[in-house]
Amino acid sequence: MEIDKTTLQDLMVIQHEDEFSIFGKLNETLTVRGKEQFLKNLMHPFSDAAAIIEVQQVLKLILKNQAGWTNRISNGTLMVVERFYEAQINTIPSHPGKISAYSYKIFSSQDFSLVRYSISHCLDFIRGMQSLYALLWHDDIPLVLKKILSEVSHLISAEPIKNIEKYNKTSEMPMGILLQFAHFIRYRYKHNMHSLLQLFAHIDAWYGMAKSVQSYQLVFPEIIDSSGPLIEADGLYHLLLPDPVPYSIKINKGNNFIFLTGANMAGKSTFIKAVGAAVFLAHCGMGIPAQSMRLSSFDGLLSNINIVDNLAKGESYFYNEVQRIKATVNKVKDGRKWLILIDELFKGTNVQDAMKCSTSVIEGLIRIKNSAFILSTHLYEIGNDLRQYNNISFQYFETEIKDDQLAFSYSLKEGISSDRLGYYILKKEGVVRLLENL
Repeated sequence: MEIDKTTLQDLMVIQHEDEFSIFGKLNETLTVRGKEQFLKNLMHPFSDAAAIIEVQQVLKLILKNQAGWTNRISNGTLMVVERFYEAQINTIPSHPGKISAYSYKIFSSQDFSLVRYSISHCLDFIRGMQSLYALLWHDDIPLVLKKILSEVSHLISAEPIKNIEKYNKTSEMPMGILLQFAHFIRYRYKHNMHSLLQLFAHIDAWYGMAKSVQSYQLVFPEIIDSSGPLIEADGLYHLLLPDPVPYSIKINKGNNFIFLTGANMAGKSTFIKAVGAAVFLAHCGMGIPAQSMRLSSFDGLLSNINIVDNLAKGESYFYNEVQRIKATVNKVKDGRKWLILIDELFKGTNVQDAMKCSTSVIEGLIRIKNSAFILSTHLYEIGNDLRQYNNISFQYFETEIKDDQLAFSYSLKEGISSDRLGYYILKKEGVVRLLENL
């Protein structure tokens, strides 16, 4: 699935501070390498339904077998293994006898201590990979996992590794065997070890993804083979909200455009981000925050949410809004299946101009039937002119005033909102009174 950095930031998948992002919330990997691979996975969501389903199957398999997961591989273990190849030490003898082994221990005592410590962690890592292979390998496992494990099997089957299988700890090894094994690991197994580390990163990334599915009670969506756009979800919510209100949504080829209205703070932006984030996570093979979800695979996801001006380039807010819309139009006209999210069109110009611009954009985008659109706007008036199009759905978030207090239900209703609460909020917050007393 094609997605740009702006959209990832709009949907809060990635942020400058991990703890405020979906990535930070869902990261339950065990190592830094796994974390880095998990981020790579998120940066490259799938478009192919088969690839998505394969990752879902991998995560389900890991969840089924997590009780047997190895504890021999830690982040510290990986760091020691990596640094072993960077350390400046005297050459380790390849086939030491008792005398040469003892000489290395005496005359290169610091190096010997580092070698013994490092090889202990190398052994833990290899034993851990052997354990993961035994735990996860089955003839009918998903192909993407089978390729990883087949390569793991090849790398851990080297003869010198087999020769030390009877030793669980380096303390059990005679000094000569320890140095011989260390020589092999450092000089002949370096490339293979780096490959093994990267293979583990893939496994750890999947493990972290699976654990987060369990931790947050996410559900795996059903991926539908459909030529047109399809999104059906119940109980959908935004993962980063502490007390979310669930949504329902239905988009299909015959009803592929949601025209969303509602007062400020009513929930429009949150709804758009919740849908976008769920669709995105689904295309990574992840579980999603909902009771259930069915969707087609999309070729791309693009948002128009947090537009900013660029003072350095002398570009106004409105100019950048136009450029983002232009980029959106150029994307959706390519015939592929896109999900387009637009929050509050043309805030950077006057109302009359914004209405004309918005109508022009909507009437153009609505002709594209192979993509899905969710567009929110505060320009309620343009909605009536759009009722002639049968593929548009009008939905709004209701706002009530009860006992002189704003009440938000955060639930979607059919129709177009007419709420205008700007002045009420201004007055309620005492701004009008402050101005009157100047």
